Amino acid sequence: MADRGTIALFIPHMGCPHACSFCDQKSISGEKEPVTPETVRKELAQAFSHSQPEHVEIAFFGGSFTCLPEKLMTAFLEEAKPYLMSGQAASLRCSTRPDGITPEILDILSAYGMETVELGAQSLDDSVLRINGRGHTAQDVIKAVSLLRERGFKVGLQIMTGLPGDSPESLAKTVDAVVSLRPDMLRIYPTVVVRGTALARWMEEGRFTPMGVEEAVETCAPILRRMNKENIPVIRMGLHAEKSLEREMIGGAYHPAFRELCESRLLREDVTPVLFRHAPGPVTLLVPPQNISRAVGQKRANIAYWQERGYTVTVCGDETLKNGFIII
Repeated sequence: MADRGTIALFIPHMGCPHACSFCDQKSISGEKEPVTPETVRKELAQAFSHSQPEHVEIAFFGGSFTCLPEKLMTAFLEEAKPYLMSGQAASLRCSTRPDGITPEILDILSAYGMETVELGAQSLDDSVLRINGRGHTAQDVIKAVSLLRERGFKVGLQIMTGLPGDSPESLAKTVDAVVSLRPDMLRIYPTVVVRGTALARWMEEGRFTPMGVEEAVETCAPILRRMNKENIPVIRMGLHAEKSLEREMIGGAYHPAFRELCESRLLREDVTPVLFRHAPGPVTLLVPPQNISRAVGQKRANIAYWQERGYTVTVCGDETLKNGFIII
């Protein structure tokens, strides 16, 4: 398959009619100045001045793109249009709110060649959505996905774990709903608390205790396993590493390699019952070379876990293995 690339244009807060409990898009995206069509024009010109892979995608991220005033939304799309017309870009993508999808909006997106729309669902439990000031319902998510499907768009969903009001039961409800909706892709974001948000105030008042990284891994790794089983691609786990985010966060489950932590946990869970069929002592774990770090675990966490149970595990890469593992 030809190389692919994404030129991400961040429009923090723009278009969003709500102030959700967790939201401070300026810290999350690193953006500080308002984004204008002129800004987009300059960013695209700079990006395309360099050699680009085939199938480049221009993506409007960070805000609720379809909630922008129509004139501004189309102005942004006009800046991307020449690159689609010339073939320099192959597709467009945007992120938005579930209640920002209407037939009229989709008419505009279709006219400009939008291919993928990601919906910030965050939860599909109405009580969690209400507590966190989302301003939409689970039914809005379902309706938006249906409209997008009818019009032939690729659909992405974004969910959050560890929000106020969330529980194992409500999260299970969300995960089941995601599977039922069959998105083309999913992003999973454990909650991070950023200064200046309602979550920060609730945490300081003792009304909310966010999950740490370890608890978030225990929560999110099973979701990743479920989505792998259902053949729903998980294209992101955890927020992107940004200096502004790291500077402004005051709690929650942020780790720059969060997905690898989850993948490492799943590998450990797969290996351990097979390992226990062997007598305690030294063993060798063979894995595909690309999985060595996952097998060892960050800071050798998996090695330590097995050591505590009587097994001295040496991890080696085996070029003949494409997936799975062998214990000898």
